Amino acid sequence: MSRSKKPAQKPFQQIAPDVKLGKGVRIYAFTNLYGCEIGDDVKIGTFVEIQKGAKIGNRCKISSHSFVCEGVILEEEVFVGHNVTFINDRYPRATNAEGRLQSEADWQCIPTLVKKGASIGSGATLLCGITVGEYAIVGAGSVVTKDVPPHSVVVGNPAKVLKLLRSKK
Repeated sequence: MSRSKKPAQKPFQQIAPDVKLGKGVRIYAFTNLYGCEIGDDVKIGTFVEIQKGAKIGNRCKISSHSFVCEGVILEEEVFVGHNVTFINDRYPRATNAEGRLQSEADWQCIPTLVKKGASIGSGATLLCGITVGEYAIVGAGSVVTKDVPPHSVVVGNPAKVLKLLRSKK
């Protein structure tokens, strides 16, 4: 992945110095990027947060108000609709067993993989530890709790396969 210089920051836009940006990346205002890797020709909408350790492949589009947390990998050409949330902790708690606020030492980041060409509809929530297959479609508002087969459409809470799509091969 080739790297370009950081774009000029807009008001209320936070791009940490450790962010790796590819060429042709478009980032809109009110974004927060830190410790992540963004591929070439990616479009990141307004009010998006991408956390450390997240990797975004080439030619992805992440729509406004979406949250991409640590441990999420989006392969190339992935579409993320508005207000999509990724989760990286199966058992979130505010405090640890001793009653102190949790720190990174108190939890384990569980990765999520979204394969090439997949599309995630607006308002979807994806729990950690899953893989969304190549060219799969997650319907708007779905809650994804298990792996999504390639070339399938899943909908609902919990998301279930609605139909299989023809392969692009």
